[in-house]
Amino acid sequence: MPIFKIENHSKTKRLKLSSFRNEKELQTLVENNLEEIFGIKFIASEFSTGAKHGGRIDTLGLDENNSPVIIEYKWGEKNNVINQGLFYLDWLVDHKGDFQIVAEKKLKKKIKIDWSQPRLVLIASSFNKYDKYAINRMSENIELWTYSLYENDIFEVNIEGSSQAGGKKGRRVTKIEYARYDLNYHFNKTSKELRQKFNEIREKILELPNVQEKPEQKSGITYRTTKSFCRFEFRKNSINLLLREPEYNDPKKLVKDITSFEWGYKGLVKITRETNVDYLFHLIKQSYEETL
Repeated sequence: MPIFKIENHSKTKRLKLSSFRNEKELQTLVENNLEEIFGIKFIASEFSTGAKHGGRIDTLGLDENNSPVIIEYKWGEKNNVINQGLFYLDWLVDHKGDFQIVAEKKLKKKIKIDWSQPRLVLIASSFNKYDKYAINRMSENIELWTYSLYENDIFEVNIEGSSQAGGKKGRRVTKIEYARYDLNYHFNKTSKELRQKFNEIREKILELPNVQEKPEQKSGITYRTTKSFCRFEFRKNSINLLLREPEYNDPKKLVKDITSFEWGYKGLVKITRETNVDYLFHLIKQSYEETL
């Protein structure tokens, strides 16, 4: 889709497409802004898989759920980027200690890494029909993201396709033992009344554009665009809702500041049977809009 710039509050100018000089320029931009664009903490660049395997992982990161993320960049007509990324993903889960060491060194603290849902993110100016078909046949956590660079340094990313581990139709390519959690796993933790309330909220969230639902974490159900904007954690008599920020338009003062406990989420709302769904969605939508 074309991008337009408004000039003098009345005229529009269509921005011309630009391009990066090479793959490294794209990689450097993404790595320098990884948390802002994807909600992923940068861990390492060009991470060596050792002399035996003879490879280098373009970018390593850690997402809001403390799951490892491998990012690979497709440049030109390089067609093996999916297989290459899956090879690195397989290698990574066989070398958890290496990732643990480099992550803790980078972040300067002890980290409990969640190895149940590692992700592979592929970034390119475009993907062909074979790339999209391939991931639809796989039961792995793979995301295809396209980017566009325009004049005046305008940079845009869009989700082109994704596959999810544990999908009924996909085949397993790696030997990763993904944890298998679904909506029912989380629903069984809480009461019938709270499940009904959550389903009302969920229906509203899924009507928002470009939202991905991720129920496969043990901790809860996450919703995100390019990055997560809320997570629901289920308890017997309540549901914890985590939001990106502690301060919103919140007359009822439901959002509690938990900045010191979570890096990806900084606001907490405790949902009970008395919580108003429309008001709750009013808060969630503000968090959603911060990711756009």
